Amino acid sequence: MRARTSRLGCGSLKPGARNAITDVPGVRVGHCSVVQGATIRTGVTAVVPHGGDLFRDKPVAAAAVLNGFGKSIGLIQLAELGVLETPILLTNTLSVGVCGTALIRRAIAANPAIGREAPTVNPLVAECNDGFLNDIQALAVTEAHAEAALDAAAESFASGAVGAGTGMSCFGFKGGIGTASRRVSLDGSSYHLGALVLANFGRAGDLRLPDGRRVKPPTEASPTASGAAAPPGALSAAEIDPPSMPDAGDSPETGSCIVVLATDVPLDHRQLGRVARRAGVGLAWCGAFWGHGSGDIAVAFTTANRMPAAPEQALVPQTVLAEGRIDRLFQAAAEATQEAVLDALAAAETMEGRDGHRRIGLRHVLTGS
Repeated sequence: MRARTSRLGCGSLKPGARNAITDVPGVRVGHCSVVQGATIRTGVTAVVPHGGDLFRDKPVAAAAVLNGFGKSIGLIQLAELGVLETPILLTNTLSVGVCGTALIRRAIAANPAIGREAPTVNPLVAECNDGFLNDIQALAVTEAHAEAALDAAAESFASGAVGAGTGMSCFGFKGGIGTASRRVSLDGSSYHLGALVLANFGRAGDLRLPDGRRVKPPTEASPTASGAAAPPGALSAAEIDPPSMPDAGDSPETGSCIVVLATDVPLDHRQLGRVARRAGVGLAWCGAFWGHGSGDIAVAFTTANRMPAAPEQALVPQTVLAEGRIDRLFQAAAEATQEAVLDALAAAETMEGRDGHRRIGLRHVLTGS
């Protein structure tokens, strides 16, 4: 299931053909889900910006830290130099190191001079804490899982409880991986901006659907008028309601959301940082406010501008978008991020994990099935 097939599409800009980050030509996504016994619910997701050697042909990129309660690696150098040198891996909080090692090993295999005759490589790994459903202390993710996600990268990929999203939660529901895209026209040519999210954030009761309804997960099945039990996950009137529904009170907003934005519009590092910040608008439209305990980070890159590792000339030509035309990309980033979160929620199935913990899928709540 996708957000649009669940009537959760949003925004006014048109999506791309796949309504996915891979509508940006050259971008690919791969997953490796790690599900073992009753306690392991985790994995790795890889975002590959192009099919070449990223250490030699570096996409211009930037990041925006909305709230920095996170353990990502690679963001400092990205902020300083403004380029990617590896694919982007997403995983759980305690598996960042092993995924970073996998990226380093792969880069060295393709470029044996790394760390010797050539500079070291900057791996980029971002994380969310899946510890509610997953035994995160088991350290179940291995380098082989990271390699499998990279090897699986393709234009078509799954949403929901897959890859890094396997054990994630969102607004009290089952979260995970979601994606969406928007088309924009510039000077008579068509371009794309795509978003991929690792959705693991938001307080139960704060989720806002595009039609304005607020939704919270049920604590138990509600009785029907006949006295029989309602279908598993069915909502009572108090659980799906207009904005008058009581808020979540003093409960903290914890968790995290990682947003990866890709575009084929030529932008520079500074402009990509501006676009990345607009991902926060999409998260807010869903009902989040980036609480104290939430790590909310957006990474944006363009496939249109790249920096060679060994340029033949001192001056490298690049094309950039006129600043007065950037509003359409801001809108695209906000809309695609919002729909990508809803896409993760629409696709994720109900899951049980560590210590009998359970997260219900939003689709089961909305349909009562």
